Amino acid sequence: MDKATLIDTTARADEHGIDARAVNSKESRALYKKREQIYPKLAQGYFRNLKWAAMIVLLGIYYITPWLRWDRGEGRVDQAVLVDFEGRRFYFFFIELWPQEVYYITGLLILASFAIFLSSALFGRVWCGYACPQTVWTDLYIYVERAIEGDRNARMRLDKAPMSLSKATKKISKHAVWIVIAAATGGAWVFYFDDAPTLFRNIFTGQADPLVYLFIGLLTFTTYALAGTMREQVCTYMCPWPRIQAAMIDKDALSVAYRVDRGEPRGAHKKGDSWEGRGDCIDCRQCVAVCPQGIDIRDGDQLECINCALCIDACDEIMEKVGRPKGLIAYDSYANADRRKAGKQARYRLIRPRTILYGTLMALVAAFMIYGLATRQTLDLNVIRDRSPPFVRLADGSIRNDYALKLINMTDRPRQVRIAIDGLQGTRLQAPTLSANGDIIVQANADSVTNVRIHVVAPANVGAGSHDLRFTIHDTETGDVATSASAFLAGGPP
Repeated sequence: MDKATLIDTTARADEHGIDARAVNSKESRALYKKREQIYPKLAQGYFRNLKWAAMIVLLGIYYITPWLRWDRGEGRVDQAVLVDFEGRRFYFFFIELWPQEVYYITGLLILASFAIFLSSALFGRVWCGYACPQTVWTDLYIYVERAIEGDRNARMRLDKAPMSLSKATKKISKHAVWIVIAAATGGAWVFYFDDAPTLFRNIFTGQADPLVYLFIGLLTFTTYALAGTMREQVCTYMCPWPRIQAAMIDKDALSVAYRVDRGEPRGAHKKGDSWEGRGDCIDCRQCVAVCPQGIDIRDGDQLECINCALCIDACDEIMEKVGRPKGLIAYDSYANADRRKAGKQARYRLIRPRTILYGTLMALVAAFMIYGLATRQTLDLNVIRDRSPPFVRLADGSIRNDYALKLINMTDRPRQVRIAIDGLQGTRLQAPTLSANGDIIVQANADSVTNVRIHVVAPANVGAGSHDLRFTIHDTETGDVATSASAFLAGGPP
């Protein structure tokens, strides 16, 4: 409500002795249109089959992956994909990542981002139309709804009909199946964080951790709410991607579009009538009927459109029936629309600076990740210097610093490693197990962090202040080496 209207409303309310706030509140509520229920019709055709295939494959990956087994040796969970918070590991088949290797996860997220940028530059919101979890689960929920209540017209009649035993049975059955799917979704998610068979048994015997039930409950609620009741509102109002994707595309990017130059002027058409002086669109509105977002693609680019391409299937089916060429609604670009308007032939430019840039960045990130995994060290070292006291002066005048070493062995076998120091002249190690040359040899336990405490002693004449010091561990069998820089602190003369 603008300022002039608000002042006028307040004046009229004062004239008649009415509470202006109540009037303004009623008029404000009238500015917002109530949500209209969308009843998408079942489409038939290439893109609908492509969406079925994407839904089956993606749901299969999500639900089945936690049950895949991978032998990791005795005493460890043999799950192929596992986020093990307790053991501080992430397992992905033959790859095992430790907390300090989180940069691989960062690289994977960057790679996924560039993949979405590239797909958007090529085919618009193809991610939204086929692979987004909101789209996949909404498709599944609509399938259940259609199987129980019928297709578009049947569902519309059912909702308008008065409550009856048949209607109640269908509604209850639909929501019951939705809740079961939502619970399975939440259950599958928690299986990624623990051994799936064990956790499955514990859930149904009441032995699982309360947090497990909490997260299953939260994910059950969100899946049911987002895919069952909110649907297109999530894409329109909650998701930021429709507002971002404009920066990812250019005039040559393909997206689902109505070819105005061919379809207009539109209007009803009877069998036997001439097609001269009119467009191919017969205004049947089948493109609207199949749209899960409830929009009319003929109105041009819209925030709500997810590029699912079901309108293409619906329109092609109608074009076949009326004897006109398919492709009135198709993947098209602004550049092609301009070319046709100028009397030129349409062409598709998949290779262009934007797609080359995104593809190159993807290749670089992927190459760095593959190289990092191929050359990944399985032995690492962290050094923590004791801060209190910063140093200890011994009876002979020499100065000692104390250190805690963490030997990280990322293999499934124990390793004998030699600990040595360098960087400060005249220093020596003190520990219970010293080798003949003054090094320390300890065992780094398999697939774990081994803690070792050692003392480093410097001669009495070492200068005051901080001195660089480097620790090195060396696998006595394989020759693997890991280093870590630290500092040695010394005070002034006694």
